[in-house]
Amino acid sequence: MEAIYTAIAHASGGGRDGSVRTEDDRLVLDTRPPQEMGGSGEGTNPEQLFAAGYSACYLGALHAAGKQLTLTTKDAAVSASVAIGSNGEGGFGLAVDLDIYVPGVSPDEAKQLADLAHTICPYSNATRGNIEVGLNIVS
Repeated sequence: MEAIYTAIAHASGGGRDGSVRTEDDRLVLDTRPPQEMGGSGEGTNPEQLFAAGYSACYLGALHAAGKQLTLTTKDAAVSASVAIGSNGEGGFGLAVDLDIYVPGVSPDEAKQLADLAHTICPYSNATRGNIEVGLNIVS
């Protein structure tokens, strides 16, 4: 793959109990495990960061799909839920649910947009075959 852009981020401290920052310092955050994993929950965590990135990326792909299918996606929105749990092999795994809202189109058109966006989105392409990703059309 020939890279168009490369994002660089750095983690320091204890990983889930430390900090992260991007190379350009536009994003600087403390990381803390969520309470459900024994932490204070007072910082962000990798799952929240993944959910934010995936939802933004997928929404961009949804707009690209709308252009291809000549459907309006101007007021579309995407929410990503990223779950973490045991993978049954001593490690952890992730699962994602994308809630996709596309007002002004039929349910069939929304499904068509969602499926096409799932083939366009780099996050979807990176996760395909590795983790469960649910596409949920919401109204």
